[in-house]
Amino acid sequence: MRILKKRSPSLATSTFRALKEYPIASTVVATIGLMAAAAVVNQRLADKAQRDHPPQGRFIEIDGVRLHYVERGSGRPLVLLHGNGSMIQDFETSGLIDLAAKHYRVIVFDRPGFGYSLRPRNVVWTPAAQADLFRDALAHLGVEKAIVLGHSWGASVAVVLASKHPSMVEALILASGYYFPTARTDAIMAMTGPAIPGFGDILSHTISPILSRIMWPAMLRQLFGPKSVPQKFDGFPKSLAVRPSQLRASAAEAALMVPAAILSAKTYGELAMPVVILAGEDDRLIDIDEQSGRLHDEIKHSKMHRLPRAGHMIQQSDTADLMAAVDEAAAETLH
Repeated sequence: MRILKKRSPSLATSTFRALKEYPIASTVVATIGLMAAAAVVNQRLADKAQRDHPPQGRFIEIDGVRLHYVERGSGRPLVLLHGNGSMIQDFETSGLIDLAAKHYRVIVFDRPGFGYSLRPRNVVWTPAAQADLFRDALAHLGVEKAIVLGHSWGASVAVVLASKHPSMVEALILASGYYFPTARTDAIMAMTGPAIPGFGDILSHTISPILSRIMWPAMLRQLFGPKSVPQKFDGFPKSLAVRPSQLRASAAEAALMVPAAILSAKTYGELAMPVVILAGEDDRLIDIDEQSGRLHDEIKHSKMHRLPRAGHMIQQSDTADLMAAVDEAAAETLH
C-alpha cells in the first residue's frame, strides 16, 4: 500500500498567506526592505559620482574640518562663497573663476557639507559658525584682507564674515541673497523632514536622492527662470549634488535660513566697507524688494544693481555683470 506524502506549501503560497494574516507587519517589513535597497543603491550612486568627479582642488584642515578649495590667479584676494546645495563647480562652470583670475587671487571654498568639504555633526553650521571657519581658513592661507563675494546662502555667510571680522573683509559683493526673515515654506519642510536628526538621515539616504533626481528639471526652471538654463551649466555635477550627505546639508541650511536672518539683520547698519548688491528682477525664489532692496536701504553707502530679466542664478546667467560688480567694489577700496 502506497502512502501519499502531504505536499508542503510553496514559498509563494506561504508568503501570500502571511500577507493576509499579518498585513500591517508585512507592509512594515516590505517598506524596510525597499528603503534598505534604496539606501544601498543611493550609496553606490554617490560612490560612482565621486569617482566620476574627483576633487580638483586642495584640502586644508581647520578646527577639525576638512575643507576643499580651489585657488587660481594672482593679485588681491577674492573669496567666492556658493549657495545652498551648490559647490565650487557652480562658479567654475559659470566662467567666473577664470574671468576673475585674470586680475585677482581667487579662492573658492566648498562650504561645509558640500562638494568635498566635510560637515562635522558637533557644530550647528550657522552663517556665524561658517564665517569663523573661513576666517581661520583664510588666515591659514596667508590672507589678511579679501574682497568677498557670496551668492544666495553664501551671501548670508559673507555678510556675517564682514560683520564679525571687518578687518578681514575689504569689500562685499552680495548676489541673490536672503537677509531678512520672512515666512518660508521650504524652511518649514526642511525642519519637519530631512533636517531632523536621525529621521533626516533615513530620508537623505533613501527617498530624498530619488525625489531630487525626479525634481531636478523643475528645480532648475525655478532657479534660472525666466531665462533658460545655459549650456555651460551642463558641466555642473548633478550626481554630486544629490548625494545623501549633500542633501542633508542642504536641508539643514534651509532650516537655519530664517533664524540666521533674524540674527544677522541687527548688524547690517554697522558695515562700513564698500558693499555692492545684485539681484535678478525676476528672481522666483526671493522677493528682491523685501531682501536686496531693503538691505540697500539699511546700508546707506551700498550700491545696488537690479538685473533685468534675470532669475536667482545670476552668477550663471549674468556672469559679466557679477564680474563688473567685483571690479566696482575693488575700486571703491582704493579711494
